[in-house]
Amino acid sequence: MQENGQTLFPGDFLPEIFGRLDENIIKIEKAFGVNIINRSGKVSVIGDNAEFALEVLKKMINIASNGEEINESTVNYLIDSMQDGTISQIDSKQSDIVAVTTSGKAIKPKTIGQKKYIEQMKKETIVFSVGPAGTGKTYLAMAMAINAFKKGDVARIILTRPAIEAGEKLGFLPGDLQQKVDPYLRPLYDALFEIMGSDAFQRNMEKGAIEVAPLAYMRGRTLDNSFIVLDEAQNTTPEQMKMFLTRIGFGSKAVVTGDITQIDLPGNTASGLKDVLNILDDVEGIGISMLTNKDVVRHPLVQRIIKAYEKREKREEYKDKRKIRLTKGRGRK
Repeated sequence: MQENGQTLFPGDFLPEIFGRLDENIIKIEKAFGVNIINRSGKVSVIGDNAEFALEVLKKMINIASNGEEINESTVNYLIDSMQDGTISQIDSKQSDIVAVTTSGKAIKPKTIGQKKYIEQMKKETIVFSVGPAGTGKTYLAMAMAINAFKKGDVARIILTRPAIEAGEKLGFLPGDLQQKVDPYLRPLYDALFEIMGSDAFQRNMEKGAIEVAPLAYMRGRTLDNSFIVLDEAQNTTPEQMKMFLTRIGFGSKAVVTGDITQIDLPGNTASGLKDVLNILDDVEGIGISMLTNKDVVRHPLVQRIIKAYEKREKREEYKDKRKIRLTKGRGRK
């Protein structure tokens, strides 16, 4: 709320808005070149870019009033959104909640990219989500799957990943085949435990309502009335991707997630995810969600690491293009 050039803060949210040792306010001051002064809950913003800083503060109040935590990642995202003109699209609502964890934490989109991703999962039959680590690709897909299962929209949840270390290396691991591949599926188990609870997970696993399996187990099946999540899809081959997509039956929904900058396939093997994005980009019923470093919701350092790698990749790409131009120039002489 704004009055006479000042922002009035609801008292309950003041510590959350300012952060530990005013770290949130210091970050906003630095980003916009302003001074922010608090006198008994009346906050004055002084500087040429005061209106931009005030807009960020208002969004922070809105987020806090909806029971969400404000951390460094939240503040960075709001500042970036203000600077690129997309902050008006950020609207934190209780209706955005996808699921609630066993600890009572609401799972909801935290960025514009994540919100669009969830809207696609609601609307389309198959959704591809591509982006760097920490953007919530798999976690939000799992939350949507559990939500659909609890509402009775689907009868089963099927979660799968390619086990690219299959073959000799896998054979040296102890245990039966399921025990050998479980380490590659552990991130999926972890998300299920957090959202659904270990007891409910075990009960539904025993009933066959939840299946967590390597991608190879999907061959030859037709998956009806299921919510299927294929994770780490950048490590599928084009043949595996086609096999997976043609398993989808009536009443089913599939979400395919991956990071095309982290392909672990051996040699010059083509990535099924990169391949399929070119093939299905204009097919009806298919949604493609491209998340970026702006959508990273892990520790802010993860976002900075991703940005550093992207800068390096752009430099390498520029060098390669320059080398090609120079080579062609010499060839014409």
